[in-house]
Amino acid sequence: MAERDLSTDGPAVDPRANYGHGTDSVRRPGPAADLDALIDGDVRFDDYSRQLYATDASIYEVTPIGVVFPTSTADVAAVVEYCAERELPILPRGGGTSLAGQAVNEAVVLDFTRHMDAILAVDPDVRTARTQAGAVLAELNQVLEPHGLKFAPDPSTANRSAMGGAVGNNTTGAHSLLYGKTDAYVEELEVVLADGTVTTLGEVTLDELRAGADPDGSLEERLYAEAWRIIDEESEAVRERFPDIKRNVSGYNLDTLVAEAETESINLARLIVGSEGTLAVVTEVTVSLEPLPETKALGLLTYDSLLDAMADVDEILEHDPAALEVLDGVLVDLARDLEEFSDVIDLLPDRTNTFLLVEFYAESDERRREKVTALLDDRVGDVAFDGLEAYEEGDQKDFWKMRKASTPILLSRTTDAKHIAFVEDVAVPPEHLPEFIADFQSVFEDHDTIGSFYAHAGPGCIHVRPLVDTKTAEGVERLESIADAATDLAVQYDGSVSGEHGDGRARTQWNRKLYGEHLWTVFRDLKTAADPDWLLNPGTVCGDVDMTENLRFDPDYDFDAGFDPALNWDNENGLQGMAELCHGCGDCRGTQETTGGVMCPTYRASQEEITATRGRANLLRQAMSGGLDDDEQFDVEFMHEVLDLCIGCKGCSKDCPSEVDLAKLKVEVANEYHERHGASLRDKLFANIDALNALGSALAPVSNWMANVPGARTVLEKTLGIAKERSLPTFHRESLVEWFDARGGAQVSESEADRRVLLFPDTYTNYNAPGAGKAAVEVLEAANVHVEIPEGVTGSGRPPHSKGFLEKAREQARTNVEVLAPRVREGWDVVVVEPSDAVMLQSDYLDLLSGEDAEAVAANTYGIMEYLNATRLDEALTTDAPAETLTYHGHCHQKATQKDHHAVGVLRRAGYAVDPLDSGCCGMSGTFGYEAEHVSMSTAIGRILFDQVDASDGDRVVAPGASCRTQLGDHYDPKPPTPVEALADALA
Repeated sequence: MAERDLSTDGPAVDPRANYGHGTDSVRRPGPAADLDALIDGDVRFDDYSRQLYATDASIYEVTPIGVVFPTSTADVAAVVEYCAERELPILPRGGGTSLAGQAVNEAVVLDFTRHMDAILAVDPDVRTARTQAGAVLAELNQVLEPHGLKFAPDPSTANRSAMGGAVGNNTTGAHSLLYGKTDAYVEELEVVLADGTVTTLGEVTLDELRAGADPDGSLEERLYAEAWRIIDEESEAVRERFPDIKRNVSGYNLDTLVAEAETESINLARLIVGSEGTLAVVTEVTVSLEPLPETKALGLLTYDSLLDAMADVDEILEHDPAALEVLDGVLVDLARDLEEFSDVIDLLPDRTNTFLLVEFYAESDERRREKVTALLDDRVGDVAFDGLEAYEEGDQKDFWKMRKASTPILLSRTTDAKHIAFVEDVAVPPEHLPEFIADFQSVFEDHDTIGSFYAHAGPGCIHVRPLVDTKTAEGVERLESIADAATDLAVQYDGSVSGEHGDGRARTQWNRKLYGEHLWTVFRDLKTAADPDWLLNPGTVCGDVDMTENLRFDPDYDFDAGFDPALNWDNENGLQGMAELCHGCGDCRGTQETTGGVMCPTYRASQEEITATRGRANLLRQAMSGGLDDDEQFDVEFMHEVLDLCIGCKGCSKDCPSEVDLAKLKVEVANEYHERHGASLRDKLFANIDALNALGSALAPVSNWMANVPGARTVLEKTLGIAKERSLPTFHRESLVEWFDARGGAQVSESEADRRVLLFPDTYTNYNAPGAGKAAVEVLEAANVHVEIPEGVTGSGRPPHSKGFLEKAREQARTNVEVLAPRVREGWDVVVVEPSDAVMLQSDYLDLLSGEDAEAVAANTYGIMEYLNATRLDEALTTDAPAETLTYHGHCHQKATQKDHHAVGVLRRAGYAVDPLDSGCCGMSGTFGYEAEHVSMSTAIGRILFDQVDASDGDRVVAPGASCRTQLGDHYDPKPPTPVEALADALA
């Protein structure tokens, strides 16, 4: 099959188009202005951009010189040549997921993920693919899946990791037992050398290598010469000193070079693999591919201790698994306390301390069952005391979910001491695991700390994250001492200091001890041949970086939020703990297609780091800890550029592995911002939308006519900034409360009812969409529920809360709790139609108020569909649903609080076929989509949802949220109904 052009379009919207962020630094004379004139790509040397790229997923922070977003190899070559002439360091960067600190440096950063992210060609016949350096691994595999192929290395960060990063780090993954590392798949690399020369590296014979070698020639000829010298003079030293294990990514890839030379040809591209951008800048990657497995199965073996499990690894490997993962007692105990994993934990025998997850690939269902059965028959009753099997896809996902959640569970600490990555991937031959783990546990004891052991038991790469506080001098000393001891263990057991995550700042200094002085010098000679001035990511692999320098949190670190928090922060270290919680993994940079979930909608639309949860969290922390100007977090520009585009979807509070609650941080800062600078008329108007809607309802239908008078919307946009292209809410003359009173109140007597419900009259349902409220009453009464609408309540507080008027929100919350709490104690339940208002009572009230009353109201408040599902009241309904499929888009606040699934279950039991979308925020987010400066972003986010709706087989869409229905209605017309209205339609 001929190659196909698979280039993709750019991001849907550039949030900087309206703001001009970073243009001042480009206008000033100097490198920024020079580079901007040289290339087609973006050049940003402003403070915000530099701070955004000062961190990766490691424990380090180094402010770069500036950031460049090249659009082509020609751009890259021009930047590298310019920097070489002026001795400016260069750092190529992908998704910034590096755990060892190799993606931060005092350099000009080249971010390939914005423009150079295309999948250029796929040839299924010869099983190859060619991509630009910024292409995302998971997106490549989506393109390959219809061909039955995949790029085999499968890191846990595949949904945001770039192919250039996979090359730079020699990426591997959970299935390295079967597939090995990236170097086995790299066929060819287009690279830019340290002087700006563009060349292609690939397969050459030894004769061709020798003929192209010239130690005094061009950089390419020098690279050829040094490769030839290593093969000719250093092969024995390499064979003797490199560990013979599946997992080793420390130092340069000399063992692969020497091994290939025995076949009379080498692939010079593979010498670049694992070099962390220190030998050349990769611009295009050609890789070989593997077929997808026909079928899979899992066996899970349980043990009384971690050491028992480790003693069993060698025997299990005889069964030829595709993956063999471990989870120790520390993580199993932590998972027991998390509701998210209750279903899986309940499957484990009570005495389970540690388990091994063993995955098999097979060509048939029969064969996979044979493999799992053989494993369990062989191992259960020997060292393992029990075993479980998983053949269904859902069961397998549940088991893997526990394993993949290991890191997030550990990284959810908001204390100063954290489980940090610096010795997390020491690798040893599997037969040495029992002794190695026992010795490592002794290292913990010697350093008076704890940690957990998990991940890749099969290839001998166990993730270890000690609990260390680097904000103290003692903690920094402990950091280096533990690393030194871990290196000694690696040497003792013929292993490597890095089996997966690379050298970077954390492990470069230990390569000298691992490989010895002679090979350390060979590494440095290779670096010098390829990069004579040491300008490519200087300091790493064989450089002079010190692991205790440039720590993100060190003894000099000082945090000052600049205000007293207005909300309750129940986590340790309060607001500071939350502001420091982002560890930089970049999961918020995943796309809807690769990640699903809610987080982070603005990044998905713009592909800009500043719009990702990681970007905002980092800038907010840096503003509060001296990385930016004093009180920068309250500056107009900071609010405008950093926090303004956070739409408060709450997705990060659930989807972020560390559960960084950026929405909550934003409203805290916005509240203080209002205290210092005041608020706009529009913000005050939206914060008081309850009063506005009440007035609009009282004046209806005149209020509706006024909104449609020619020119009225233009005036609204020019005076208040309310977008003229948005349809405005319709006001109903008769509110829900008035309708309920006019009908004579409850139709099911309290004495004969099965349950009693207070239907909270949220503002939108009451004045703008009473039909949804009427449907809720109809359905509840059909289920024999006594319904009342409580008197004396006010708005939920959601509008002022979301706009950062926390005292007003607290006042409304206090009023509602005073009314509702006594009734709740009498056995009444509170039910809310509008999802964001329901979550306000369930969750946000606990941030605003303390005490048993608020807790009682929160615990007994439900969204309408959640209530029907949780109580199974809908099972008492007699339904006759139309023969149609409903496309269901859930509300982001419900998804963030894991309450979104209820509507699907109820609608299916009513007789509907339902296609639930794995969709994120709709992009309206309350008033956000009405604000003129946000329309382009809101629409771009909406297009992601529209594409999902268009791909669904549903006959009509249902959505519970007012914002969602507005966004969908503006695009499709008419506005979709709520799920409870669809349920009411199905009542017989």
